[in-house]
Amino acid sequence: MELQSMKKLDNFANCLNVLKKADFESANNDEIYRTGVLGQFNLTFELAWKALQEVLMEYGVREAQTGSPREILQLGYKVGFVEDSAVWLTMLKKRNTSIYIYNEEEADEMLLLIRDSFIPAFFALEETLRKKLREAGYEETTEA
Repeated sequence: MELQSMKKLDNFANCLNVLKKADFESANNDEIYRTGVLGQFNLTFELAWKALQEVLMEYGVREAQTGSPREILQLGYKVGFVEDSAVWLTMLKKRNTSIYIYNEEEADEMLLLIRDSFIPAFFALEETLRKKLREAGYEETTEA
């Protein structure tokens, strides 16, 4: 039986791999493409915090059993699974407001944040979670 936390981590990694392929030039010039990048970011964020929650529970962090994305991210930072809490809290805030982006300036700012700050933070989290699962004795799956 496949470990739930590994499955969630693989889903997050697969979604992140789609996001990293985004052509940010195209996103600047094409409203539909931009909307797709923002949607992919939102999905990646959702899968990221849920993967974090699962791995925290594998590590026996009981407080991770319930909680909002904010609480799970703060817990992840507290126990050393999340490196840069400021980036993650900005990401959370932007995720919550991204559906209300109506002007190009805000969309451009969001695209820059995704490209320059959020994608690197996602990759750092993925690496940390894989390392933590290996330390806990779980083998990698072949999906990632």
